[in-house]
Formats: sequence, C-alpha cells, structure tokens
Amino acid sequence: MPNTTKAALEISLKKLLLHKPLDKITINDLATDCGISRMAFYYHFKDIYDLVEWVCVEDGRRALQGKKTYDTWQEGMLQVFEAVLENKPFILNVYRCTSREKIENYLYELTYNLIAEVVEEKCRGTELAGEDKTFIAGFYKYGFVGTMLEWIGRGMKEDYKEIVKRLSLTLRGNIANSIHNFESAQNI
Repeated sequence: MPNTTKAALEISLKKLLLHKPLDKITINDLATDCGISRMAFYYHFKDIYDLVEWVCVEDGRRALQGKKTYDTWQEGMLQVFEAVLENKPFILNVYRCTSREKIENYLYELTYNLIAEVVEEKCRGTELAGEDKTFIAGFYKYGFVGTMLEWIGRGMKEDYKEIVKRLSLTLRGNIANSIHNFESAQNI
C-alpha cells in the first residue's frame, strides 16, 4: 500500500507541474489531488523536495533496469535521456526551481551507478584497488553529467541519440584503457 501512495504522489506531482512551477505547489495541493491527508504525505516524505528526489531516483532506476553492463551501458544512457525527455516538464521545472546542485547530485548518483557497474565488470580478473575503480567511475561520471546538464539547460532540443553516439565514440575502449593504465602504474 505505501508504494501505491508514493506512486500516486508521483503522478500528482507530475500532473501539477504541467500547470504550476514547483515552488508554487503545496503539500495540500498534492494531498487534495491524491485524495489523501497531509499526514499521509508526511508519512512518506519530509517535504516536496524529498518527493522530487524520490521521483528522480525511481525514474532513473526504471530507466537503467538491466542496463549496467559494458555491452548495454549505451542503451542505459539512451534510456536515461529518454526518461528525462519523457518527463521534460518535470525535469525543466525542477531544474529551474531547485538548486542546480540537487539535479547534479541526482544525475551523479544515477550515472555513477551505471558506470561503476561497467568498471567493475571490466575489472574482473584484475587486482585493481577499489579506490582506483571509484576514481575511474567518478571521472567518467562527470563527463556524462556535464553533457546531460548542458542538454537540459539548452531545453533538451538536440537529438539525445546523437549525444549518446558521441559519448560512445569518445569512450570506446577508454574505460578498459584506464583500467589497464592504473594496473600498469601499480606494477611500477
């Protein structure tokens, strides 16, 4: 039952964002639209921004389901872009009404999880230290997130498939090469 309420609040928030900016939506608006009490809202979330963060994480989780391998990461990135585009009013509203840091942190977490799985897969059979794996995943995370933030900031007008294609060309072999370089540096 709690997931049903959370899902209803997500739907309500996205619906209300089509007509109002995020900073004008109240908990009372959400509760009324869902047919729940304000206390029911507070049972699940501490405030509207907590709901926004949960919605972002859930959208990202759904987009990346099963797409965290070396062979499927591009599909995962395409699905992240598609999820952002599909929720364009929501994302642009959140982007404009919250601190850029909140959006960045969400995208960093989402992207890091995708890349960390790819790095881990490519490191099987190696002795690469955990902090080196973390560094490699973190490095590539910033490139993805910076690219996506620029795309969002420009109103999501460019073809995201072209962006993912360029990311793919830029990264082709580079994660494996980074792992190799770190391994070589350990053996010196």
